[in-house]
Amino acid sequence: MNKYLRQLFTAVVALFVILGLSSTIIMAVRANALNNDPRNARSLYHQLGAYRGAILASDGTVMAKSEPVNDAFKYLRTYSNGPLYAPVTGFFSINQTADRGLEASRSMLLNGEADSLIWQRAKAMLTGTTNQGASIETSIDPKLQQVAYDQLGTRDGAAVAIEVNTGRILAMVSTPSYDPNKLATHDAKAASQAYNELSAGQNSPLINRATSQLYPPGSTFKTIVASAALETGDYQTDTKIPAGSSYTLPGTATQLPNDEAQADGVNGQISLQEAVAWSSNTAFAQLGVKLGASKVSDMATKLGFGSTITIDGTESTGTPMTATASTFPSDPTDDKLALASIGQGDTTATPLQMAMVAQAIANNGKLMQPTLVDRVRSADLTVLSQTKPQTMANAFSKDSVDKLTTMMESVVTEANPQLAIDGIKVAAKTGTAQIGIDNSAIDGWVIGFAPADNPQIAVAVLVHNTDVYGSLAAGPIMRAMMQEALQQ
Repeated sequence: MNKYLRQLFTAVVALFVILGLSSTIIMAVRANALNNDPRNARSLYHQLGAYRGAILASDGTVMAKSEPVNDAFKYLRTYSNGPLYAPVTGFFSINQTADRGLEASRSMLLNGEADSLIWQRAKAMLTGTTNQGASIETSIDPKLQQVAYDQLGTRDGAAVAIEVNTGRILAMVSTPSYDPNKLATHDAKAASQAYNELSAGQNSPLINRATSQLYPPGSTFKTIVASAALETGDYQTDTKIPAGSSYTLPGTATQLPNDEAQADGVNGQISLQEAVAWSSNTAFAQLGVKLGASKVSDMATKLGFGSTITIDGTESTGTPMTATASTFPSDPTDDKLALASIGQGDTTATPLQMAMVAQAIANNGKLMQPTLVDRVRSADLTVLSQTKPQTMANAFSKDSVDKLTTMMESVVTEANPQLAIDGIKVAAKTGTAQIGIDNSAIDGWVIGFAPADNPQIAVAVLVHNTDVYGSLAAGPIMRAMMQEALQQ
C-alpha cells in the first residue's frame, strides 16, 4: 500500500511541477507574444478599454484623445482635424497595430503601461479608479501646421518646419493625408475596409512623405556641395569656378545644360555665389567632381545622410518614429558623381533631411536632433519627461555658415525676388529635380531659413510630380510658412 501511495504522491508532485512550469512559460516567457497575438481577444479588449492619454499641440490644442462610449471597448479614440495632424499622431485602430506616429512611438505611455507609470497603476488598482495613460505634449504649432497643409492642398508633397536652435519640429505635413477616425472606429469591418483602401498602392496617404519617402533633392543639394567646398578653405563666395552653358558628363556623350542663361557664367567661369544664386548645374557638377566623392560624401554624412534618424520614442516607450536614411552614392564614377552633386542620379533625401540641412546652416553649422515631443505628463499633471535639445553634429565652421548664408540670400535677392518677405531677410535654395520616364515630370523643392540675420525657423518643402520649377511650386509655400511663424 505504501508503495502505491508513494507512486501516487510522486505523480501528483510531477503534475504540479509541470503545471507550474507551463504557467511560468505562459505568464512570463510567452507573455508578450501572447498579448500581441492578434487572435487574443482579451488583449484587444484590454488595449481598447484603456483610457489612452491625449496628444496635444504646443498650445494645448487636442490632436487625439479617448472618449467614453457605451460599448464593450469603453473608450473610442478620436482625432480632431484628423487629416491635418495624421503624420504626427498616426492612428490607433481596432484591427491594425499602431505602427506610425506618436500613437506608436509613445504607445506604452499613452496606454498607461510604461514602467514610469507603475505607481499610478498601483494607485488606480488600490482606489478602484480607472488607470489613465500619460498625455503627450508636442512641439507642433497648429497655425503653422494649418498654413502648410492649406498651401499644399491637393498636391502630393510634404512640408517641414524646424526651430533653428533646438531642433523642435514646428510643422510636419504630408499630402495627400488621411483621417485616422476612419481607422479608429469600433466597427471592425469598416475599419478594415478603410485600412485596405488607404494602404493600397505606392501613393498611399498612410505614407508620411516628410519622413518615409525618398526623392531626388535637386539643386537644394548644392548647399551641401558648397559647404564641402568652403570647408576646404580653397573657396570663397567670389572664387571663380568652371561653368559654361553645357557640360559633358565624364566618360559619356551626355550633355548637362543649365536652366538659366545667368547660370552659364562669363567665358566659362562663374563665382561660387552666382553659381548658388542661379543654380548652375554645369558649375556644381564640375565642382563635385573636382572636390571628389569623399569630401562631398563626408559633408552629407555629417548632415545626416546615410543614417536612419530617430524622431521620437524608444523601444521602452513603443515603436520609435524614424525617418528613412537619405542617400549619397558610394564610390561613384565621375559621371555619376557629377549628377549626384546636383541632387540627381543616385542622391535621394527626405523632406525632413533637407529641413535639417537648412537648420544646420542657420544654426552656425550645428545640426540638432529633430524632436516632436516637448514633454510627457501623467494623469495628475506630473511631468514624467521633458525633451532637451541635443546636438547631432558640428557640420561646418561659422565662417562657412556666413558665406553660405550670403549665397543663399542671393538666391532670393537676385534670382527669386518673389520669395522675399518685406522687412525680413530670407536665405533659401530652390531645387528642380527631373523625374519620370524621359524626365517628363518634376519634384519641386525649396529649403531656407529666416530671418537670415537672426534665424528662427528652417523650412523644407517638396511638391512631387509637378510641372513647374521648385521656386514656383514649393517657393510660395515656404514663404507663407515663414510669414506665419515670424508674425507670431
